[in-house]
Amino acid sequence: MRLVGLLILILFTTSCSVKYSLTGASISPETKTFQVNYFQNSAPLIEPGIERDFTNKLIDLLINQTSLELVKINGDLTYEGEIVEYRISPTTATANNTAAQNRLTVGVNIRFYDKNDSEADFEKRFSFYYDYPGNIQLIGGQRDTALDEIFERITQDVFNASLAKW
Repeated sequence: MRLVGLLILILFTTSCSVKYSLTGASISPETKTFQVNYFQNSAPLIEPGIERDFTNKLIDLLINQTSLELVKINGDLTYEGEIVEYRISPTTATANNTAAQNRLTVGVNIRFYDKNDSEADFEKRFSFYYDYPGNIQLIGGQRDTALDEIFERITQDVFNASLAKW
């Protein structure tokens, strides 16, 4: 009786057409590779180097959270797009009409293509923000911390939309 149960379990698990991971991604077994095309920076306010940083963050996340192989061309999954927003704006003011708190907002337009499932393709805008004190300039380590937090959130949202289907 145990043998029959074990055989049923083996047949059930090997016949599934979706590969699951601990990160919540559901990736079809025929999907083996991904490519991330370089993200251009077309935001009205240009911050040098953030397009490279974002591209690398997305690649790192996909490598760390999937078993897919990174390729330069003809990936089963393709990510491309551009940074469309980099904006600093005051969120609260002091009695002296100066900013008590500022917000950095970054927006990225993403196009996702799945060779094995064209219904999963999408083009969508993702954005996130980082609030910081108004008396601090967003340079050096403060800027790096802000962008790390923003890019971590945006890349996780892109992962969820493309592979976890959230």
